[in-house]
Amino acid sequence: MAASEKQTLGFQAEVKQLLHLMVHSLYSNKEIFLRELISNASDAADKLRYETIAKPELFENDPELKIGVAFNKEARTITVSDNGIGMSRDEAVEHLGTIAKSGTREFFSQLTGDQQKDAALIGQFGVGFYSAFIVAEKITVNTRRAGASASEGVRWESDGAGDFTVESIDKPARGTEIILHLREGEDELLSNWKLKSIIRKYSDHISLPILMQKEEWDAEAKAMVMRDESETVNQASALWARNKADITDEQYNEFYKHVSHDFAEPLAHTHNRVEGRSEYTQLLYIPSRAPFDLWDRNQRGGIKLYIKRVFIMDDAEQLMPVYLRFVKGVIDSNDLPLNVSREILQESRDVKVIREGSTRRVLGMLEELADAEEQEKKDKYASFWKEFGQVLKEGIGEDHGNQERIAKLLRFASTHNDTDVQNVSLTDYVARMKEGQDKIYFVTAENYTAAKNSPHLEIFRKKGVEVLLLTDRVDEWMLSFLREFDGKQLVSVAKGGLDLGKLEDEAEKKQHEEVESDYKELVGKMKTALTDKAKDVRVSFRLTDSPACLIADEHDMSGNLQRLLKAAGQNAPDSKPILEINPNHPLVQRLKYQEAKFDDWSHLLFDQALLAEGGGLADPASFVKRLNQMLLDGASN
Repeated sequence: MAASEKQTLGFQAEVKQLLHLMVHSLYSNKEIFLRELISNASDAADKLRYETIAKPELFENDPELKIGVAFNKEARTITVSDNGIGMSRDEAVEHLGTIAKSGTREFFSQLTGDQQKDAALIGQFGVGFYSAFIVAEKITVNTRRAGASASEGVRWESDGAGDFTVESIDKPARGTEIILHLREGEDELLSNWKLKSIIRKYSDHISLPILMQKEEWDAEAKAMVMRDESETVNQASALWARNKADITDEQYNEFYKHVSHDFAEPLAHTHNRVEGRSEYTQLLYIPSRAPFDLWDRNQRGGIKLYIKRVFIMDDAEQLMPVYLRFVKGVIDSNDLPLNVSREILQESRDVKVIREGSTRRVLGMLEELADAEEQEKKDKYASFWKEFGQVLKEGIGEDHGNQERIAKLLRFASTHNDTDVQNVSLTDYVARMKEGQDKIYFVTAENYTAAKNSPHLEIFRKKGVEVLLLTDRVDEWMLSFLREFDGKQLVSVAKGGLDLGKLEDEAEKKQHEEVESDYKELVGKMKTALTDKAKDVRVSFRLTDSPACLIADEHDMSGNLQRLLKAAGQNAPDSKPILEINPNHPLVQRLKYQEAKFDDWSHLLFDQALLAEGGGLADPASFVKRLNQMLLDGASN
């Protein structure tokens, strides 16, 4: 088929699904279509401006970048046009027919059919161009890429039902023109006043002029009449370059939606002009919800880089550390060269200064919420932690210079509260420490229930000592970097020997020595029986109810970390655990005088301890066989 002929192509399956959901779920907020189309037009102009740094000829004697909005009452159309970068035929097919976004499948799996919930999810996903189908029954896109000849124009057209057509057209002017053929009942949009009010509400911050045909009162005709001239209907100055005092919260929030393509309000923002060795302006936002691609560490950052108001790139990940990849916003530098590349950004000292300054600002924003007296700010931090806490934990290992600040922002579940909500800070923990306690105790597990019921906690419950319950996948990694806080060592209750320090009195220590001596022979026999499973066997003083538990040697990998690595398909170092037995438990006391089936009893205790901490048995069949035999023996006695 010749490139000039009209082709009919099918939408990607996800696009069909999205279009159907969007038209039904977002209808109550249909005005956003204009914001999305104007944002896309602004991005197209930004991209052209950047490309003309190296190729000025792409301006084609039309250097004044602008966006146009027009309507035609008779034809019942609204047209949004720009003289930005434009699209080639292949780009039109790719950008308007598919969703190239990581997390797409996960996004669709979360849709419920509940219009209100789905609307929030769709907003979170970002819909851009497709939102136009909320008000349009058909969309025509006429476009030509800057630098291409007039004959290389492209017309894309669709009714949003399942396919679209593409054909070549003559288009003398570069850029894109989107014509919306309105659905029945959308005539209120065919009004100069209505379109202006939507633009001023959602797009006033756009730095390009948004032009509309001028409408004025005609005294003779006693009516509003259209003039043959255009007027700019927005402020048309970069929001971040304006004085903070002149910007309303609503304007800040709308600008966030423009840079992030998120529908929800941001949680917080910071706007600063930094002067000194490096001069730059930063306008940074913390979203209220995590995006679908949060766990894709290769996902580009959410920071748009401008240099002296000229757009350079919209994913400048070098300006923010990976653990703050959820931050959105704009950084505008006065010092960097306009022809800066990603490679130069990585090596630039100015970029390092901007990155460090921006990191401090974001942490300061979070500290302001976390340490606030006002309940509203506290609730905001709790919401932030729920969405982004696991990512922030990555900063403990990645940002040594700010490790102490990040540690104060961490939140955990703990035995102090009977809930899996992570709301205990290390500062809270230290403030509640028992007299004589000099360590911060924690346990790691696959989930909250396993952590809460861990046999390793028994002595701590008895003595009323708080233990942090760590269940996020990132926790084990984080703990390899977070060794102490406020001068107090962080200690796993499931590793090494149990040293309760001053929490134990001399009488208890003396009693422990006597018990260890009394059980020396049993321990020796169990070591022999379990030589293939256990590194060591010893008497435990951390148990009050359970007969036994497994612990990792002080310098070995914890059982939980070994399981995480195996689940991720990685090889974990082969290290055996230590079996600790409870001398006060009837099973252990019975084993002391057991001659028959001693080995079976020992293996049974070991396997039970492994199951109790969430481990998997290497040989489940042998465990079941031993258990059944014990039950039969018990029943026959």
